[in-house]
Amino acid sequence: MSGNLSIVFLDASTFGDVSLQRFSENWNCVVHELTAPAEVAQRLQGYDVVILNKVLLDSALLDSPAAKDLKLIAIAATGTDNVDLEAARARAIRVCNVPGYAAQSVAQFTMALILELATRAGEYGELVRAGAWEKSPIYTVLAFPSFELSGKYLGIIGYGNIGRRVAEMARGFGMEVLIAARPGSDAPLSQGRLPLDDVLKRADIVSLHCPLSPQTRNLIDGRTLALMKPSAFLINTARGGLVDADALVQALRDKRLAGAALDVLTQEPPPPDHPLIKAAKELDNLWVTPHCAWSAREARQRLLDEVAENIQAFVGGKERNCVV
Repeated sequence: MSGNLSIVFLDASTFGDVSLQRFSENWNCVVHELTAPAEVAQRLQGYDVVILNKVLLDSALLDSPAAKDLKLIAIAATGTDNVDLEAARARAIRVCNVPGYAAQSVAQFTMALILELATRAGEYGELVRAGAWEKSPIYTVLAFPSFELSGKYLGIIGYGNIGRRVAEMARGFGMEVLIAARPGSDAPLSQGRLPLDDVLKRADIVSLHCPLSPQTRNLIDGRTLALMKPSAFLINTARGGLVDADALVQALRDKRLAGAALDVLTQEPPPPDHPLIKAAKELDNLWVTPHCAWSAREARQRLLDEVAENIQAFVGGKERNCVV
């Protein structure tokens, strides 16, 4: 079956410059850099396997004749919310994902955001480009407040692969790590965990690393933001839906929060009128990056290697990273 397996990539441009040679050498592949919603049904027809990152496969598509030959949905990501898993299960279509491939990349990007908040190194670089150093009356430029991370409290919400790596890196900078209990859980506190509200009250920096679920949607809202110190910072490299955008913007405008750095939003790419995009153009205490924390080249290569291994396991009749 391996040589005759037909595979279609629907959004290969999301992998950047990583080669797809392994797929084309082993299987019959068609590669689409991007696929609009109206094109998905036509492009699925006749294929055994579809590889996708963010393209939506809902129940209507999976129940349609376009998906009648589909045997495996290989999600090139950890999240599975863009695929209707129940519809896939009903049609006996296997679904696999790739957990943990970007933990190191996201953790290091999280630390980069924390360091930017602490040092403002990027903004100082922009001042030099603008000629501010040449005009300074002293040997330096002291335009932005900065602080040392050593001795500061880092609150981590979501202590999985990424959260653990962030904690390890932060401790290397001399930070004290506070680990929040799993949001929405009624289970007794595990050793080393603290109630979420306690973490929010004590932390100098709060970093989000939990999945988006009904229990965590808008986890950071008006109530929880009010618990944080006015001098505290918020980092989100997890999911945009964890944060109530309007509440965060208001807290930043009112200086009830010192700053925030976000790599994820509720809609991606965001519309120009997204409240956090608008605010990022106006406020000097808000940084937004374009969902790129995961994108170190090593992580993207690891992602595609894992997708290929998932498909090879499927060909051999084995389950690997199956969510359905």
